[in-house]
Amino acid sequence: MGAPVTIALDAMGGDHGPSVVIPAASLALIRHPEMRFVLVGDVARIDAELKNDPQLANRSEIVHTDVAVAMDAKPSQALRRGRWKSSMWLALEAVRDGHADATVSAGNTGALMAMAKFCLKTIQGIDRPAIAAIWPTVEAECIVLDVGANVGADARQLVEFALMGAGMARALFNVEKPSVGLLNIGVEEVKGVDEIKKAAAALKESPLPLRYKGFVEGDDIGHGAADVIVTDGFTGNIALKTAEGTAKQIGEYLRAAMGRSVLSRLGAVLAQGAFRALKDKMDPRQLNGGIFLGLNGIVVKSHGGTDATGFASAIDLAYDMASNDVVKRLASDVGAFHAKLELEGAA
Repeated sequence: MGAPVTIALDAMGGDHGPSVVIPAASLALIRHPEMRFVLVGDVARIDAELKNDPQLANRSEIVHTDVAVAMDAKPSQALRRGRWKSSMWLALEAVRDGHADATVSAGNTGALMAMAKFCLKTIQGIDRPAIAAIWPTVEAECIVLDVGANVGADARQLVEFALMGAGMARALFNVEKPSVGLLNIGVEEVKGVDEIKKAAAALKESPLPLRYKGFVEGDDIGHGAADVIVTDGFTGNIALKTAEGTAKQIGEYLRAAMGRSVLSRLGAVLAQGAFRALKDKMDPRQLNGGIFLGLNGIVVKSHGGTDATGFASAIDLAYDMASNDVVKRLASDVGAFHAKLELEGAA
């Protein structure tokens, strides 16, 4: 067995700081007892939470700072003022310097991406990092990227997203050759903007370690049309927020319907097992966490307002990514892809 996975936690990030981050670490430690933590933040506030869990305290190192990146800070401002001393930067620095295998933060997304790119740098051959999300489907789960890092993406970047998403799927889903679909306004080849059409042509013709399935539409994501769904960050973020909002809307409809009459309330009691299973399936906390793919290090962004259960899910995701050496796998895939392109170009 290799060395235990160490996760650096930005304890000051998000809406709640240590009051959520530390209990989340306790939950994650129950599932992964060999895991270790680097807790970055105000030592007094962290110690106040750690006193409730001596086992977590024994498996944690505290890096003190009382500087936190504001949730509304502009990325450039956060990078300029928060570098070297903020909890977000120090957590990333722990990964860069080899003291941790991954970073998890619920802080400002734009600031985290800016700092992560500056601190960790991108994998050679990757133009821009992307944020990947685990998405529940009827069958199991799929990976959707980009869900917010890049407002737009050209054909080359979309192909790189496909390559990174496939590498992640191969590691997490144990699929040798993951299927990949391009999100579009229709499945016909004539539809879509030029960059999507160019990306489709490249995915068809290039020697990639994936199975390209063609265009997919928005309603295909939940049906499990492919292991990986590729799009730009503008479209992907809208799709993600729409799905989250729809799940909440359905939940409200069900609660209202089940309380409408005595018979409906009785039916709800009889079907409470099925409703509990549905609630668990639709609970966004169970799949909380977006992965910044394309960096020389693992960075997971948790939702800023999540609770301990949701943040623990983000820690679990970071643990899985680190345990499967996803960064090394992605670097190998990207290097092999670009080497093949150079050979083809020289032929």
